[in-house]
Amino acid sequence: MKSKERNKKIVTFIKDQFPGKEFIPLHVPYFGGNEKKYVLDTIDSTFVSSIGAYVDKFEELICQITGSRHAVAIVNGTNAIHLAMIVCGTKPNDEVLTQALTFIATCNAISYTGAKPVFIDVDKDTMGMSPSALSNFLEKNAEKRSDGFTYNKNTGRRISTCLPMHTFGVPLRIDKIAAICSSWNIVLVEDSAESLGSTFNGKHTGTIGKAGAFSFNWNKTVTCGGGGVLITNDSELAKKAKHLSNQAKATHQWEFYHDETGYNYRMPNLNAALACAQLEQLFLFLENKRELAHRYQAFFTGIGIPVQQEMPDSQANYWLNAIILSDFEERNAFLEFTNANGVMTRPIWQLMNSLPMFGECQHDGLQNSSWLVDRVVNIPSGFRP
Repeated sequence: MKSKERNKKIVTFIKDQFPGKEFIPLHVPYFGGNEKKYVLDTIDSTFVSSIGAYVDKFEELICQITGSRHAVAIVNGTNAIHLAMIVCGTKPNDEVLTQALTFIATCNAISYTGAKPVFIDVDKDTMGMSPSALSNFLEKNAEKRSDGFTYNKNTGRRISTCLPMHTFGVPLRIDKIAAICSSWNIVLVEDSAESLGSTFNGKHTGTIGKAGAFSFNWNKTVTCGGGGVLITNDSELAKKAKHLSNQAKATHQWEFYHDETGYNYRMPNLNAALACAQLEQLFLFLENKRELAHRYQAFFTGIGIPVQQEMPDSQANYWLNAIILSDFEERNAFLEFTNANGVMTRPIWQLMNSLPMFGECQHDGLQNSSWLVDRVVNIPSGFRP
């Protein structure tokens, strides 16, 4: 089948999944539950900022959904990652092992700590950090010293943290990453921004590392306009995160005393109210998105186009479905045709080391990452009422 004919067939199929719409966006929020009721309740209560019943309820719901012992409501996903790294011990001038194939928020959060990202390649199937690439990098470039920490032999910096991302909500091989990090005494923090509802070996993403962070941006599976959450099983870490997220203000009925540099990162009650209503519908959203993903997998496999899929030991939320085209030229032709014909599609992010602020960062060659950048396209993945 010629590319133009195939692209027409694809556009027709995608539009058939979203009947009655002339333009099919990549993702849109769906408000079919108690969203208005809870937001109006918050307004009537006058508790619209970072103190309120819905903030507490939101944290409780997140713990129930993820199985984590603690959740700290944060104003957005980027700040949740930033705070997670701080409370997990990431220091200025440390190095953080992460992916070059990620959204900019991952690396921005690293930069906020004063640490330096080091880019590790991904696996082609999960598009998340590759355990073999991580192990190979450490064997070639790292050494353990007498203080018990791991250092980069090339830069002399401490490698304190590993920050992989579950790309598009598909869990990476996080068990192997965790084992490698443990053997090198490197703290594992999960960028789970896109993976609410995703599990690996029965464990929710974000619960395998020392801490995890999720996003509730407008385009996520569950949204509250803007929001995030930090989860952890460590009680002291959670206590520290909650304290820092509220400007490090000591508890007192009227005095303003702050015992260290804090952050204005606490989620407002208004956003939490919206999030609670959305979380009540999470399993409906997941079922809907998995059905669409399975339709896509059957269709695209049938016409010879690979689709990103979950591994046998995991369950993905399929936040954004991703197809893999044959080369850069075909990718660009597909993007141009679909967007000109009422179907929004987008390429995967540019590699972080190709951006000016991260161009000098060390990396391992990024062979798979570079291959994927030339081929991956996201297709409409929103809720279908």
